[in-house]
Amino acid sequence: MKIGTPNEIFAGEDRVAMTPASAKDLQKLGYSCLIEAGAGLSAGFTDAAYEEAGVEVVPSAADVWKTADVVAKVRPPEESEIKQMREGQTLISFFYPAQNKELMEAANSQGSTVIAMDMVPRISRAQKMDALSSMANIAGYRAVIEAGNNFGRFFTGQVTAAGKVPPAKVLVVGAGVAGLAAIGTATSLGAITYAFDVRPEVAEQVESMGAEFVFLDFEEEQQDGSATGGYAAVSSPEFAAAQLAKFREIAPDIDIVITTALIPGRDAPELWTKDMVESMKPGSVIVDLAAERGGNCKLTVKDEKIVTDNGVTIIGYTDFPSRMAQQSSTLYATNIRHMMTDLTPEKDGTPVHNMEDDVIRGATATHKGEITFPPPPPKVAAIAAAPKKEPIKELTAEEKRAQEVAAFKQQTRNQVTLLTIGGALLLLVGLVAPASFMQHFIVFVLAVFVGFQVIWGVAHSLHTPLMAVTNAISSIIILGALTQIGSGSFLVIILAAMAVFMTGINIFGGFLVTRRMLAMFQKS
Repeated sequence: MKIGTPNEIFAGEDRVAMTPASAKDLQKLGYSCLIEAGAGLSAGFTDAAYEEAGVEVVPSAADVWKTADVVAKVRPPEESEIKQMREGQTLISFFYPAQNKELMEAANSQGSTVIAMDMVPRISRAQKMDALSSMANIAGYRAVIEAGNNFGRFFTGQVTAAGKVPPAKVLVVGAGVAGLAAIGTATSLGAITYAFDVRPEVAEQVESMGAEFVFLDFEEEQQDGSATGGYAAVSSPEFAAAQLAKFREIAPDIDIVITTALIPGRDAPELWTKDMVESMKPGSVIVDLAAERGGNCKLTVKDEKIVTDNGVTIIGYTDFPSRMAQQSSTLYATNIRHMMTDLTPEKDGTPVHNMEDDVIRGATATHKGEITFPPPPPKVAAIAAAPKKEPIKELTAEEKRAQEVAAFKQQTRNQVTLLTIGGALLLLVGLVAPASFMQHFIVFVLAVFVGFQVIWGVAHSLHTPLMAVTNAISSIIILGALTQIGSGSFLVIILAAMAVFMTGINIFGGFLVTRRMLAMFQKS
């Protein structure tokens, strides 16, 4: 059977659903591949590259629709494309069936099967086909780059002879795939980054990326992510009001706002109101990644960049993935190839549409003359589902101080207990051992105690760079062992030799690990 890709006719769309690399993989599944001439040029893939990969280049889109048994696209089909579909043909593309019911009915009337890549369920097995996440990752990264292009200062703070430059403050609303990509990009550029999400359990992910999670002083039982396919659920009116109040409080201090909040099948929630925009500093930037569904910002204009009266730039572009067409096409084509792998279990070039499969059933909008949207909930839990925990609350300064005092008291009690036990053992040994032995033994015990306290008090994140310091300590030990190895005592010689052997391993092993860790941060 044949799988084909026509040129995207949606204005400004530069992505393509098949790349030369994905075509080679599809051919391994037993399919013949064809593509419309010039379909990949905007994404950086020439017709010659496709021909070299074994793809048949046909002159027009009509040839693709007429010949291909499976048609892979990026954007939902236009009316003119729907008319070219035929019975038994399979279309794989973004489709948004909840918003395009008439389009879905038209495709069904043609007798075609529609697999909507935007409906792939968010379960562990389907991550390789999750095209929404692939595109959201690119959009989040590109949003920060676009914000930087319209922001008049550095992201990172600098102290120069010409003066001090404060770091930019970035707020990311929504810590999904796009939000986390934006957080990672903003922090890597040196900005002070804040993030908010209605799911407090993502605070740990946000903080692990170097951003600060914005907590609300509000308790609300969160809906299990599995009930919404791994997406955030709709918040209560009370929670939404508390959320807006928090945004109004911090808006005057924020330089860049990136909003990513979307709920499948619904218009984007309004999270950044007109008065918040008016309270922001001149030169601030808002990038609204929800512009295609109405926008999270009240003043967002879809597919346009506007500047408000108080000098705030609001970007409502909906083509961020298309602005990085080659990267987006590569990821999207890989998502489609994985979908075709699941559809072709025998690798014989014949798709098997198994409606008992969670992923295939979840993504199918029409099949065999029936509209199958909306799909039933997946049989397995969504990847975002997690055991319910107590709501995460931000500790007050007094509570943090009380915790520190309690931890200090407990640590002091532990140390006093250990010192008491150690002193008693030293006294016991001193009663039976000669004075010359006790002199060395006391130095040994003190060295162990001091070393333990020094190393144990270091944060885990500093253990790797600390290896370089412990290597220096080990070199002192090995020198001491070498001076004792010539001693007349057989026991001392054995112990010194063991010390040389073990410290040698620590020195060379420590430097090897440190070298490998430092190499991870070096640019190739």
